[in-house]
Amino acid sequence: MAHHSALQPTLLADVGGTNIRFAMADPTQRSPFRADTVRRYHVADFPNMSDAGKRYFQETGLEAHRAIVDAAGRVADAEVKITNNPWEISAARLERELGLDSVHLVNDFAALSMGVPLLEPEDCVVIGDVPCPTLGATHAQTFAVIGPGTGLGVGALLIRNGHCSVLETEGGHAGFAAHTTEDIKILRRLNEKYGRVSNERLICGQGLVNLYGALCDIAGHTPEDLKPEDVTQRAEDGSDPMCVKTAERFAGILGSVAGDLVLTLGAWDGVYIAGGLLPIMLPWMEKGSFRKRFEEKGRFKATMQNVPTVGIIHHDPGLLGAAALAVIDAGLPLLNR
Repeated sequence: MAHHSALQPTLLADVGGTNIRFAMADPTQRSPFRADTVRRYHVADFPNMSDAGKRYFQETGLEAHRAIVDAAGRVADAEVKITNNPWEISAARLERELGLDSVHLVNDFAALSMGVPLLEPEDCVVIGDVPCPTLGATHAQTFAVIGPGTGLGVGALLIRNGHCSVLETEGGHAGFAAHTTEDIKILRRLNEKYGRVSNERLICGQGLVNLYGALCDIAGHTPEDLKPEDVTQRAEDGSDPMCVKTAERFAGILGSVAGDLVLTLGAWDGVYIAGGLLPIMLPWMEKGSFRKRFEEKGRFKATMQNVPTVGIIHHDPGLLGAAALAVIDAGLPLLNR
């Protein structure tokens, strides 16, 4: 039985390295996420998360009894230390300092994966020819979720007889598997530089720079000292052929990695792609070798050709995921709302 306060408005927080976003959820509504309540603050402006939360309540005049906090870090013992962020977040301290009945801390990718059932058609872009999946269409479905941003997040959504659960993984740190002759040349150069090469070394913001450097080296050019946004900007305006090549290769390698994830998790029902780099890389994924490399899995090629790949273009997928968790905490169904 859902606890009474679980049905009350719930504070949502999405905490990253640079920004924190707050919003409210109403678990009883068909669309529980209240987009009109979103506010964003700079982490650097506050000594701790409680002060940021107090500012949000003060500015909006809203109230909550519970909170769902998703953070870019590993949650252990109701505490989380966030990558690239000075705050240490403790559920017990937040409850005390914000006067809440309960605080549910969760990894950002667990939240993002749980948010998939709340996505509306306009929140999604299908990459390739396979249409968007219908969630809950069969009694057992498995979806992979991958997100290239500051790092590479990997999770999964499992639907079993109408119940949703998520897998929290560190799949972004799995070893990079080279598929083409050029991949092997890239791997050799990054191996000399870093030793072991993970997928995240290539598929994230800094990965763009690593890839650019390796491709320049292969071509016999001296790489310039570029930031990730320089690479994508030059690729977009076509001013630098090496940056164009970097964006193309990035999209292709992401396809291979996403395809490997389907094989590893048995995620035959689809892959959802999120993360800060998705909006920038989407055109390269749509016209490039993303789908080709996603499907090229030997004897599983025919199966892979039927697996949908969907880009998530919702403005706040982390908060949407937190809203999904608020629904589950309230003991309400997430599917077929």
